[in-house]
Amino acid sequence: MPSTIVITGASSGIGRALAAAYARPGATLHLFGRDATRLEATAAAVAAHGGTAAIHAVDVCDAAAMAAALTAIDAATPVDLLVANAGISAGTRGGGESDAQTRAVFAVNIDGVLNTVLPLLAPMRARRKGQIAIVSSVAGFRGFAGAPAYCGSKAAVRVWGEGLRAEAAADGVAVSVVCPGFVETPMTGANGFPMPFLMQPDRAARIIRKGLARNRGRITFPWQMAVVGWFLRALPDALVDRLGRRLPRKPPQP
Repeated sequence: MPSTIVITGASSGIGRALAAAYARPGATLHLFGRDATRLEATAAAVAAHGGTAAIHAVDVCDAAAMAAALTAIDAATPVDLLVANAGISAGTRGGGESDAQTRAVFAVNIDGVLNTVLPLLAPMRARRKGQIAIVSSVAGFRGFAGAPAYCGSKAAVRVWGEGLRAEAAADGVAVSVVCPGFVETPMTGANGFPMPFLMQPDRAARIIRKGLARNRGRITFPWQMAVVGWFLRALPDALVDRLGRRLPRKPPQP
């Protein structure tokens, strides 16, 4: 089990559940998020399981601040596991996706992942030890009209992680891509439409932890959504376009 763990997007949802899942005596979890109050609640959950938590109220879009914080953490105690989990979602209900929303989703979901992974990738490779988990989504298997920026951003980090896995493995670093389906979190709470196979965060965290322990390249769940995702990838574009126009849509960012 890893002893020094960094998790972004740790304020709620999958990030908070992962923090609790990895918490134990002797483990130190560095929790990143924008809301210090909610991070404190996650830290309390870590402490309840016997672990030690340090909170870092840093925006993943701030490359300099992320690099400074992560470098300092790793210099004090080398990071064993890094989970790039922070992400946002928004849809196009009632119209197209605004320029501002598109840029915001890409900034957090792509630049935020890069700002999290890159500062620790080189040190891990240099010491030939470490593990990185990049949280993508089943939505990254195929683009849909209801959330083009979200689908595109999650596809980008999925493919980057898959390519990075083979390269980093040569230097002793394990890289896994996590592709959840619907998980009950504040992000999915705004969807306002039925979500098949909706999963609780603690169960999702157990699946992720098990997959990382086995060094799986892609951790996709639930299995039903994995099947749906791969099926949609195989469908003709014209059929997907027609389906996409009929799917319920998430509201845009306020």
